[in-house]
Amino acid sequence: MAEILDQTEVDALLAAVSSGEGPGADEGMLGAMEPPAPRDVVVYDFKRPERVSKDQMRSLQSIHEGFARNFGASLSAFLRTIVETRVATIEQLTYSEFIHSLPSPTCFNLLAAPQLTGQLCLEISPLIVFPIVDRLLGGTNSDIFIPQRPLTLIEQRLVNRIIDRALINLSEAWSEYFEVKFDIAGTESNPHLVQIVAPNEVVVVIGFEIKVGARAGTMSVCVPFNVIEPVISKLATQSWLSYGKGAAATEQVRRVTQSLRRAEVELRAYLGQTKITVEELVSLAPGDIIRLDKLVNRDFVLRVRGQNKFAGRLGKLRGHRALQITRAALSEESL
Repeated sequence: MAEILDQTEVDALLAAVSSGEGPGADEGMLGAMEPPAPRDVVVYDFKRPERVSKDQMRSLQSIHEGFARNFGASLSAFLRTIVETRVATIEQLTYSEFIHSLPSPTCFNLLAAPQLTGQLCLEISPLIVFPIVDRLLGGTNSDIFIPQRPLTLIEQRLVNRIIDRALINLSEAWSEYFEVKFDIAGTESNPHLVQIVAPNEVVVVIGFEIKVGARAGTMSVCVPFNVIEPVISKLATQSWLSYGKGAAATEQVRRVTQSLRRAEVELRAYLGQTKITVEELVSLAPGDIIRLDKLVNRDFVLRVRGQNKFAGRLGKLRGHRALQITRAALSEESL
């Protein structure tokens, strides 16, 4: 029968274990006292809450990637040189962080649209504004000096021609989700003097990189959350899929079908093939007969723009030569 410990011995054993002197204290108790495995912790900054979901951020990125392509093509045609424009960054910031990240002076423009409540910001870095102005005035952009000053009235009018093209492409890109038309509501050289929302208000900042020849600069579009909040649901992936494949797509198919029905195509019926010498070709005269390699009771191939489309039999209709279609021709069917 096992020996039973009295209460005094139990208390002494517990005291020895707690002080690390008892047997097994270094092994069993230390293992039991090990700290739990660390958990995956996501840091959340209450000063910068992420109010736009990842799906909506991806939709915004997709919108502005299309804008970047169209704007780059428009600038290339306007400046008559290769212009590369791409989305470099897209992130959520507070408005104060966005303003403090901009140089001063800079080309800072306020955008407004009747369909949206509030204003957006379009900022273009002087590093790319002055090379564009220099090229519009006939320069080469090789050794241009970038001055640290606001734009003059003449320079501002030239830059407005660039901004007008940007607004047209931006409106077209946004119209894929909802109809909107942007206009310039104001221009400022010092961004710190513009307060369109509260400093701690969340904004989505899309950063672009623009390259004109050997020169490169940045452009930023600032979208306050309260401006797009009424229409933010349309930026979700599922909403976009249903929106893109709904009535608009059906109407587009109908218009394309109607246009194609009126399109003219060239048809050619091949009666057969043969080979003759150059001497026989030169000596051909009206009334000569050329023997083909196809019998009269076989189907003849009808081609549309060089592709086999139908097969039929040769005949006459109201005094005219005609070809009666009997079946669809095989793509590899010989003439």
